[in-house]
Amino acid sequence: MTTLIIEDEKPAARLLQRKLEKLEIAVETMLHSVEESVEWFTNNEHPDLIFLDIQLSDGLSFEIFEKIDIKSAIIFTTAYDEYALKAFKLNSIDYLLKPIDEDDLEVAVTKFKTRLPKSNSENQNLQLDFEQIRRMLSNPFEKNFKKRFTVKIGQHLKVITTEEIECFFSENKGTYIHTFDNRNYLIDSTLEILEQELDMKDFFRVSRKFIVPLQAIKEIQVYTNSRLKVILPSYKEDEVIVSREKVQDFKSWLG
Repeated sequence: MTTLIIEDEKPAARLLQRKLEKLEIAVETMLHSVEESVEWFTNNEHPDLIFLDIQLSDGLSFEIFEKIDIKSAIIFTTAYDEYALKAFKLNSIDYLLKPIDEDDLEVAVTKFKTRLPKSNSENQNLQLDFEQIRRMLSNPFEKNFKKRFTVKIGQHLKVITTEEIECFFSENKGTYIHTFDNRNYLIDSTLEILEQELDMKDFFRVSRKFIVPLQAIKEIQVYTNSRLKVILPSYKEDEVIVSREKVQDFKSWLG
């Protein structure tokens, strides 16, 4: 049985190699990048089994399989959360969550041996739908984006939904919501945190100061120095300018 390790970090690859040696599994080759792997697969006979890390130094390992038709069986070795990987566990031999437990490794190797094909044609049955896995890893479960914010007004609390928000802006080290009814509310957050909490298909951070929702854009004007100016329905306190380095991404976001 020929075995290959594709692992981002060399120390992690060597550690896995030593653990496999205890199971009398010899590892002939260790690769560490997409580019290196593509070159190797182009010029060498493909192994029976690959221990595959998902995130390599120069990209996702799935890029290898977009360029090379590989018939090898796969055992994932990854730091990705186990719940994300359960979505496609049945399509692979197994996955091993880092740091790799030796007992789990032995189970995975045993599982592979019981399914070890006798020919290359049978080996094709072990192939994975890498595009499907890529999509699962990009969004393995529907993310619960923030849909409402609670703000304090005196002794009262007010709930503001994203549908009411015209923009988010930062000022004097504070972060504010500006609503369509032309009111500002201080929130306990930052624009950086909001970028992680909001569905950025609907919102865009146009500059260091502003995040705007698509639904609030009234007009877009060409501005100086290859920038763009966004006109909102009620916010007039400052110009909402798309910074030059963000213009291309902003245009793509607009569709």
